[in-house]
Amino acid sequence: MPMPMDEPAEPNATFDAPDEQGTESPFPIVGIGASAGGLEAFTQLLAHLPASTGMAFVLVQHLDPRHESRLTDILARATRMPVIEGSQGLPVAPNHVYIIPPNTCMALAQGALQLTPRGDASGPNLPVDHFLRALAQTQQAQAIGVVLSGTGSDGTLGLLEIKAVGGITFAQEPGTAGHGGMPQSAIGSGAVDFVLPPEGIAERLAEVGAHPYLALGPVEAPPAEAEDHFKRVLAAVRAATKVDFSQYRDTTIRRRIMRRMALHGESSLAAYAERLEREGPEAEALYRDLLINVTSFFRDPALFEALKTSVFPEILKAKPPDAPLRLWVPGCSTGQEPYSLAIALWEFFDDKPVRRPLQIFATDLSDPGALEQARAGLYPESIEAELTPERLHRFFKKEDRLYRIDKSIRDSCVFARQNLTADPPFSHVDLISCRNVLIYMATALQRRVLQIFHYALNVPGFLILGSSETAGEFKRLFEVTDRAHKIYLKQVTAGRPTVPFAFEDYKMPGAAGTRAGAPGSTPADFQTEADRLLLSRYAPRPGCSSTSTSTSCSSGGAPVPTSRRRRGSRP
Repeated sequence: MPMPMDEPAEPNATFDAPDEQGTESPFPIVGIGASAGGLEAFTQLLAHLPASTGMAFVLVQHLDPRHESRLTDILARATRMPVIEGSQGLPVAPNHVYIIPPNTCMALAQGALQLTPRGDASGPNLPVDHFLRALAQTQQAQAIGVVLSGTGSDGTLGLLEIKAVGGITFAQEPGTAGHGGMPQSAIGSGAVDFVLPPEGIAERLAEVGAHPYLALGPVEAPPAEAEDHFKRVLAAVRAATKVDFSQYRDTTIRRRIMRRMALHGESSLAAYAERLEREGPEAEALYRDLLINVTSFFRDPALFEALKTSVFPEILKAKPPDAPLRLWVPGCSTGQEPYSLAIALWEFFDDKPVRRPLQIFATDLSDPGALEQARAGLYPESIEAELTPERLHRFFKKEDRLYRIDKSIRDSCVFARQNLTADPPFSHVDLISCRNVLIYMATALQRRVLQIFHYALNVPGFLILGSSETAGEFKRLFEVTDRAHKIYLKQVTAGRPTVPFAFEDYKMPGAAGTRAGAPGSTPADFQTEADRLLLSRYAPRPGCSSTSTSTSCSSGGAPVPTSRRRRGSRP
């Protein structure tokens, strides 16, 4: 008998969504970054800003560490707001401008500036990313990020994190910048809400700052009329994307809708619902906002070391020598998580006589652009801050100002679009890494997904969740093996839990349009066919080119396992 799933053992397990946490300052803070050509852009922006916006402005410029800066004196002539050079512990106040001092890295904590000597910072000097990431962490939806003129890609990752927590992002129109590298990198990442010249950024900042969204009060239960408009919004997104967000966390979804309303200057939910119903592109834009596409390489490095010491060896003990390791990464975004797992496994096999073949299935509900970037394995040079020099040298190749992950690592990863809550899952996988996905789902949907993960895993099989997530209410399905890193072991149950999918809703492409739920067809048949279709469509095969965003080769065939290599070989 399948095990019943409707009796949670720990009903008080909680999942805390990032954009529902409190902020450290009760007013919006604007982080503005620039490099070469930034002085002119800063001056133009400040000259067009009102002196009383209710926001604080922090300017982060790439400065010569060997010389004193005159930036504070120069910019003080462009605005009526007080312009102050930052210092350690200086509280940030609205309607003030703060300038980074030379030879420092600046962050924000508890409403005050935090300065560290530049020489103490590990990795490359990326002061804009450093500040914007701290701003996103402390201010959440009240964080606003701006990237102006400069070379390179500093600021791109910071804007991605600000947008992920519900903040608002700007980039200078590259044609108006002295150097368009930094704004162009940010725009290309999909992290930017507004692309404007400096004076346009100033005008829109003043408008956005006055919107109720940035007041960041608690999301209250709406009246019945507003609830009807909320349902209209979700229906418009579902009509445009075929994705139903009605079972995701209510407060998170409402915050994201309010963010889009702020971008358009809308204060009426009814008016915004009408906009969605007549403007398909806006429904697509809201859909992308509802999906959180921010990640990094080796996020939580200690986790990957724990996998090498306690998880990978346990998986290998139970597998035949020729059997591949199968991993599944739902919510893979632009691919950093599955590639990090692949790299960790390569390193794990360095002192082993042979390398096992790897099959890493990476899926996401995101728009095709994120998955295409993942397949290409091409990332901005700012990933230098996330990877050791040894890993960069071994697993990446520099292409102009970008890094491309090595083909052998790319070939072990299969990327595909998948709705985790509606599409068929993979099966017979050894490890699932699903970090910071469940926090955006309502309780019923979390329960459903955890059942799916139990179904998909081998014995032994391991599940990794995010730092704010837990499988605690499913003790009969998952036993915690590493509480610090949120690693769980699949529990063997009396019967395999039934996967909660209505198979009759799916039609299997193939002979005579066979229905997946027709007589003679079983969930296992459905799973086998789902695996085959995904692999035949996305897996690399002989003669395929995987150096571009799409794979070019003949149809059919099976994935090519990663070849076995001797110890110490380079991918």
